[in-house]
Amino acid sequence: MPDIQVFGTDDSRDTRAAQRFFRERRIVVSYVDLRKRRIAPAELRRFVDRLGAAALLDERSRAYQDAGLGYLRLEDAAIVERLLADVRLLRLPLVRHGNDVTAGSAEATWAAWLKRGGGT
Repeated sequence: MPDIQVFGTDDSRDTRAAQRFFRERRIVVSYVDLRKRRIAPAELRRFVDRLGAAALLDERSRAYQDAGLGYLRLEDAAIVERLLADVRLLRLPLVRHGNDVTAGSAEATWAAWLKRGGGT
């Protein structure tokens, strides 16, 4: 059984879609609700190292627009600081399978993980 971890919020449509994707394939996931439990800095660093900090920012989110981030040029460290302070800025869901990670909806990648990992 693949070890899949999903980080998101209950009110995120994409997070619910990710959970449904794995549930339909009978894959048990470890779900972390970021509204109840903050993402650990080391865990966020794992995503930043593989995807880049800018890839984790949800540019369509209300929080992104309210913060005026579209007008700023931020270094990775500043982006990480903002992501840790406000989970609403994250592109959800964050999904981890071993050392592989995705930000946002990535069903094709998840399906490849399952195929490679002996899932469905």
